[in-house]
Amino acid sequence: MNKTDFSNWQKFRLTNGQTLKEEEFELICELHAKYFNHNYYKPCTCSPKTIVKWIKNLNDLYSNYDDRESK
Repeated sequence: MNKTDFSNWQKFRLTNGQTLKEEEFELICELHAKYFNHNYYKPCTCSPKTIVKWIKNLNDLYSNYDDRESK
């Protein structure tokens, strides 16, 4: 994860909501596509299962972030 993405994800994690704003949803979709090697798409919002999984994946990546790797 690069520094910009790390910073954006850090800001996302500071929000305390049960619902996602459109820009948060797009951030999740963009970052997941980038770091988990798939085409960008927005999963259906009728079932949050996929987006919840993506958030967990990105949180795991965030937790393993090493500032030395981004230099």
